[in-house]
Amino acid sequence: MTTEATHPATEATHPGTSTARTPRQVWTRTRGIVLALVVLLAGAVVIALVRSDAQRGTLDPRSTAPQGSRAVAELLAERGVSTRVVTTLNAARAAATPDTTLLVAVPDLLTDSQKALLRTTLAASGGRTVLIAAGSSSVEQLVPGVTAAPATSLESTLEPHCDFPAARRAGAADTGGLRYTTTHLDANECYPSQRLAGLIRVPQPSGGGDTVVLGAPDILYNDRLGEHGNASLALQLLGSRPHLVWYLPSLSDATTPDDERSFFGLLPSGWLWGTLQLFIAAALAALWRARRLGPLVPEKLPVAIRASETVEGRARLYRKANARDRAAAALRSTTRTRLAPLVGVPVAQAHTPEALLPALSTHLNGDGQLLHTLLFGPPPSDDAALIALADQLDALEREVRRP
Repeated sequence: MTTEATHPATEATHPGTSTARTPRQVWTRTRGIVLALVVLLAGAVVIALVRSDAQRGTLDPRSTAPQGSRAVAELLAERGVSTRVVTTLNAARAAATPDTTLLVAVPDLLTDSQKALLRTTLAASGGRTVLIAAGSSSVEQLVPGVTAAPATSLESTLEPHCDFPAARRAGAADTGGLRYTTTHLDANECYPSQRLAGLIRVPQPSGGGDTVVLGAPDILYNDRLGEHGNASLALQLLGSRPHLVWYLPSLSDATTPDDERSFFGLLPSGWLWGTLQLFIAAALAALWRARRLGPLVPEKLPVAIRASETVEGRARLYRKANARDRAAAALRSTTRTRLAPLVGVPVAQAHTPEALLPALSTHLNGDGQLLHTLLFGPPPSDDAALIALADQLDALEREVRRP
């Protein structure tokens, strides 16, 4: 059996191979994960592009997209009203004057401190402020005494049913959206639906200014401006002063010095849920890539494998790894284990030179140094030396077994 083990491992000499994984093996093992990451990244990019395209130009007086507001800006220009677009709170506050209408497109994008500063400015401006689709927290901070509620009706075109001149002249308009209620006795509540108003006008306590809260932006869209009384209502709300400042809040708007938020407050909403999803995905990936989920369980082989085939297979593995040292160590260890009982040495001491070599020298009347080199010497330097070692070990064992 020893000779059979050495033959496959000592065929024609080939260049040595390293036990480290080759780039091809690394790619084979990781290509599934890389492909999944590429697909996720591509999907994220596509979604971002689609969403950015969908949001770009919404309520922008420079945009000709269906949900842009270029048409109303052009109509206002024909009536002598200038439109100026600003994207920062400081610019919006500086432009708030008695002869200016300040339109805030998305009030919910403002931080609490920005809303507080804007509220102070609006109270002293003396002009008109139009808030578009302000949510509950925004409207309560910017216009105290006004509260918001979600839309409870699918009807989008409503009648004014109020004394506000601009709404009465415009008639029916697409004001279905958020609904509002107010405690101001002098406020105008227009376009009601189920006792909640889609438009509320609150006069300023001092001066001739007022604040208009509009629950839906539909009357400002390019593709909806020509329907019903949308154009009339938009022109009257935005054209009461000679100047219109169109404020488009954005995430790039610098935070104010008074905005003292924590690190987690600066993160976008939903970050906690997103982190939890990533953690679950990582755990599932770890379970998927795990080699085993418990201890090894022995089981019978489905077929019987001959010992010679096992030895040949192991020899080929040694050869592939260029492991002559391991092959030589296995040959010497097996030979010592078989020789020890033949010369009266316990198997437990078969691998101790002080116990095995004197017994072998006495039995064979041989040179102890040669026996030490043969049974405990250094590994062979090449395949030819490994073959010679195997032959010498076979010859030694035959000589010891000879009667």
